[in-house]
Amino acid sequence: MLHVGLTGNIASGKSHASGVFAELGAHVIDADIIAHELFLPGTPTYAKVAQAFGPEVLAPDRTIDRKILGDIIFHDKEKRLLLNALVHPDVRAELMRRAFALEKLPFDGILIIDAALMVESGFYKMMDRLIVVRCDPDLQLARIMNRGAISAAEARLRISAQLPVEDKIRIAHYVIDTSGTYARTREQIEKIYRELIQELQRQRHPDAPGA
Repeated sequence: MLHVGLTGNIASGKSHASGVFAELGAHVIDADIIAHELFLPGTPTYAKVAQAFGPEVLAPDRTIDRKILGDIIFHDKEKRLLLNALVHPDVRAELMRRAFALEKLPFDGILIIDAALMVESGFYKMMDRLIVVRCDPDLQLARIMNRGAISAAEARLRISAQLPVEDKIRIAHYVIDTSGTYARTREQIEKIYRELIQELQRQRHPDAPGA
């Protein structure tokens, strides 16, 4: 199995890329889905976050209101770092648990681990390959504004809260640019997937001709 990290900044098109990889046959583990599950009442992660941030981040049904929490951490770097310290170890542990469980199954293809903060957390160092998704900055800004119905200033604040994508690209094995059409984006993803399959074959049969 080839372990491949997939990351990208907010509104870069990472989720779309992840979906295409899944269509092509990769197994995808999504860190954001795991975080949603860990935020449910009754989990240790929920208890830590609720205690650290207080009742203001809780919805009437006692679930964590991710929009309120997001507004807090995007405006306060210290609280953003606190949240990361509380949540990331739990997310990483669950990612690894699911990856190990998959290795026990008859699946030996491409495993995509989709995580927005893979580089920031250092988790990318555990991957065989790293893919970074990017798009034109103006398009990224428009996507954020449309997605959350927020101002340009607020959208720029959210962009600036993340590590610059250029820093991530420097350590990437592959880059997907989603600025163009869906067809152009898919073309890039399909090419990368073919190369990942080829790499997996080389690892399985290192003595084969052309390996």
